[in-house]
Amino acid sequence: MKASDYIAQFLHEQGVTHVFELVGGMITHMLDSLNQQGKITVVSMHHEQGAAFAADAYGRVTGKPGVAMATSGPGATNLLTGIGSCYFDSSPAVFITGQVNRHELKGERAIRQLGFQETDIVTMATPITKAAWQVKEPEDLPGDLRRAFEIALEGRPGPVLLDIPMDVQRADITPPDVQSVVVPPVEATAEIDFTPLFDALRTAERPLIIAGGGIRAAGARMLLREFAEKVNVPVINSLMAVDVMPYDHPLRVGMLGSYGNRWSNMAVGRSDLFLVVGSRLDIRQTGAQADAFRGDRVIFHVDVASGEINNRVMDVNAIVADVHDFLSQGVAAAQSYTPKAYSTWHEDIDTLREQWHDTKELPDIQGINPNVFMHTLSGVSKAAVAYSVDVGQHQMWAAQSLELGADQQFMTSGGMGSMGFSLPAAIGMALVTHKPVVVVVGDGGLQVNIQELQTIVRNKLPVKIVVINNGAHGMVRQFQQNYFHSRYQSTVWGYDAPDFVRVAEAYGIVGKTISTPEEMQSGVDWLWQDTSAPALLQVMVDTETNAYPKIAFGHPIDRMEPQFESIGMEST
Repeated sequence: MKASDYIAQFLHEQGVTHVFELVGGMITHMLDSLNQQGKITVVSMHHEQGAAFAADAYGRVTGKPGVAMATSGPGATNLLTGIGSCYFDSSPAVFITGQVNRHELKGERAIRQLGFQETDIVTMATPITKAAWQVKEPEDLPGDLRRAFEIALEGRPGPVLLDIPMDVQRADITPPDVQSVVVPPVEATAEIDFTPLFDALRTAERPLIIAGGGIRAAGARMLLREFAEKVNVPVINSLMAVDVMPYDHPLRVGMLGSYGNRWSNMAVGRSDLFLVVGSRLDIRQTGAQADAFRGDRVIFHVDVASGEINNRVMDVNAIVADVHDFLSQGVAAAQSYTPKAYSTWHEDIDTLREQWHDTKELPDIQGINPNVFMHTLSGVSKAAVAYSVDVGQHQMWAAQSLELGADQQFMTSGGMGSMGFSLPAAIGMALVTHKPVVVVVGDGGLQVNIQELQTIVRNKLPVKIVVINNGAHGMVRQFQQNYFHSRYQSTVWGYDAPDFVRVAEAYGIVGKTISTPEEMQSGVDWLWQDTSAPALLQVMVDTETNAYPKIAFGHPIDRMEPQFESIGMEST
């Protein structure tokens, strides 16, 4: 069997339905085999970064590795940002790069390059993958493919890169029978003793569950909701866990962190017990003062990676366990646990939410209030399976204010924080779910991968694109306002954007612009007038609009701008 035919057969057996790619000479054998096989949809993107982000989203939605291919040299290097996104956000993915023929590899020669576009992508990708290697011999290919899928899925999910020289792809091999990869279960977590946690909850007056992206990576959203209900503890989410609790769930509090809902951060400041589940408690979640975040409260921290515990926030009760396993055991253990009412605590949180509601953070705004707009958008977007949210101020407004339903997902680039994520990620989601996806993107972010509008049109995808256009790179502009005396180099000065409605129409997508509060409802209604078709709504927002609240750098988490001023310059 030709090796590239085996690759196509193997991917199909693993349940891969789509492969994302941008064509190049070094992957033509594999693309031809996929075409001849006819069982996997080849999705041709217009930039390899887009292919990587689409594979990232595919992996997050399905729990199976998303697959992206790229040719050697620039094709492979263009994948790196998306590979890093998968690594930091725990998305299972297998990236397959073509490489020059083995006899064209420079090897140990004291030269920079032998073959045309020869590039050592394995060395480049190693720090941001769970594993990366080159297939050395054709007979190694079956085992290498199997191991790549196993590594991507086992333990904490993530990306694997497999670099396959062209002569290996076209070689004849005698492969074993293709079978589905069965990932060994996470090393069985010993039966967890929940007595210390339950005893602490009985003593606590103001407990919180801090939910992180590890819940999504473990496929444990429903278990988290069930466990929270069993113990009657309010849930605060990180940016990567906006969708762990439905918006209208009585135990949902809101988002914590640098741009978290003010009432959420204030609740964190008043809490006497944290149960941290699948969150690494980075500086964007805790603020710069990790000691103040820790305080004298009781903290239980659950994570599958021991290195994430007692890292920044110290002296916690460590529970090293797969999050799904922990919550599954927790639900069972809670059957015999009688929770406290915490009535006063629930009332306090409700009072804080009413006092510091997200729609009140920009009282003097001119024109459209982006937080109010997100609520308006949510009201008509019930048919959406997910929101694919880019990086910038709009990301924070969306995380603060979108009203997610019980089955809707919130997807964004967290650890990598890459502009340009949302459009190709929506493509990956829409293709695998066959349902509409809402893109929330800034004018700057849309221009990073704007070419993928053509991929949406070609594949007739129901992607609803909302462009929050403030005519600036808003988040950095806000940073410059705080720390550079409003010298807006490269964010306003030297930056501009096109009329995205005209751009959309050039691609064959209908577009509309709104610029006043009175137009918000009609605008979002227009966006959804044809559920099955793509559409673009451009929402004009004043350039000087800031994302508030924001932790005042140097202060504890519950002291936020604009009521408090930063101490010194933040570094993140």
